Amino acid sequence: MRVVERRNATFQQWQALLTNRSKRQASGELLVQGVRPITLAAAAGVPFVSLLFDGRPRPSSWAAELMASGVAPVVRVAPSLLAELGERSDGAPELLAVVRRPSDSVSRLPDVAAPLVVVFDRPASPGNVGSLIRSADALGAHGVVVAGHAADPWDPQSVRASTGSVFTIPVLRLPGPAPLLTWAASAGATIVGTDETGTVELAGAPLAGAAVVVIGNETTGMSRAWRDACDVVARIPMTGGASSLNAAAAGAVVLYEALRQRS
Repeated sequence: MRVVERRNATFQQWQALLTNRSKRQASGELLVQGVRPITLAAAAGVPFVSLLFDGRPRPSSWAAELMASGVAPVVRVAPSLLAELGERSDGAPELLAVVRRPSDSVSRLPDVAAPLVVVFDRPASPGNVGSLIRSADALGAHGVVVAGHAADPWDPQSVRASTGSVFTIPVLRLPGPAPLLTWAASAGATIVGTDETGTVELAGAPLAGAAVVVIGNETTGMSRAWRDACDVVARIPMTGGASSLNAAAAGAVVLYEALRQRS
């Protein structure tokens, strides 16, 4: 078993995966924290590069089984270093994983009769990205697209907020609408935008069939390119003093309505 006990080049590479988006992009790798995200990544068949183990003499059955499975080489890491990589103040996590990032090809979207795909247009917060991915997974969506100049869905904050759902449904990063609009046309999908000035109340939006739901940036809403691509722009009825919902919360409401219509 390989051992890392000091801040050598290998440790610095792992550390960069946490903090440096460009390094994640260039290497095609990310560092995964937490039992559930690691477990879901393994179950989804995501390629593992390394398992980072704190070296405790009696690992849990979960960790022991995963290390024995041969999913990836095991590296024993000094607990103080592993605590840094786990971003933990209460001691080292038992296990972390370095995995390969899935591709951004629209071919990863499933070929189903009535696909439901969510677009998050230029989100600024990785936490919001992860929260929307979690809702999409829970409420029956078939994929999430993070579009434009946006927060990274593979940022550790996004992966944690998704509780691992980032590995259970296709999550793609696309520079703009064109690739997904081509896919939507071939799938016969309706493009449904969301905005507080939408002309249709959410319950009247066509979400029972093939659909692409567009959630705009937290502050500025949908870009002109996505707004122009929409067949329908829907609004969520609201009462009280709030003028709008958090973008991830609004996405969850729309996805629940889609699930209701499809049920």
